[in-house]
Amino acid sequence: MLEIIYQDEHLVAVNKPAGWLVHRSWLDRKEKVVVMQTVRDQIGQHVFTAHRLDRPTSGVLLMGLSSEVGRLLSQQFEQHQMQKTYHALVRGWLDGEERIDYPLTEELDKIADKFASGDNGPKSAITDYRSVAQVEMPFAIGRYDCARYTLVELQPHTGRKHQLRRHMSHLRHPIIGDSAHGDLKQNRGAAQHFGCQRLMLHASSLALNHPVTGEPLVIRAGLDAVWQQMMQQFGWQQCLPDVPRVEFAATASQDSASI
Repeated sequence: MLEIIYQDEHLVAVNKPAGWLVHRSWLDRKEKVVVMQTVRDQIGQHVFTAHRLDRPTSGVLLMGLSSEVGRLLSQQFEQHQMQKTYHALVRGWLDGEERIDYPLTEELDKIADKFASGDNGPKSAITDYRSVAQVEMPFAIGRYDCARYTLVELQPHTGRKHQLRRHMSHLRHPIIGDSAHGDLKQNRGAAQHFGCQRLMLHASSLALNHPVTGEPLVIRAGLDAVWQQMMQQFGWQQCLPDVPRVEFAATASQDSASI
């Protein structure tokens, strides 16, 4: 069972757990339990994707309950008419707030994008970040005598593949648990000292105008057990008052998106 955080006659939003695929993929044929099928079985009707979240990312996933609503939602995403807010745990101290305007070249998968063609030059990529909390922990990781972490709020204004992960890596503050663009020593340290073996990136909220009624709608997704554990260990329990907490039932069919 997935947590349904919003539903009406036109759309449904769930809190996607980390490690879940949004839909079936020939890249991972062994995985039989995916978000779309689970939601369809849970509510008893077909759902239509409007956007995606990477497998290791948790948080708000929005779907239409008809192909037309799914299309309208997709248009809003493509035209950047939605405000997406993420939270991430990153390496080191990151102060203040700033806009990252750093173009990114298209990332192609060696298998899925084998026959892709087109312009591979850098394309505009913009992300706003804001430092929420910082902590220093007495653990030696790599060449450092202690481990420093920052909780950041991220708002992407473009939708490049792995944009948030790549932008934080560009700032030399990679997201903890990022196996593709992160710091392997920091990832191992977080796993050893804090039991954190996943990407610490959460899609906290999504603000949009309802595709049918036009009314403003804000959908928030709660933090799972791993996030709650890290927040408690760092003394950050009160740092995100608007982001609820949630408990997910264990599902044997899904992996934990390990480092």
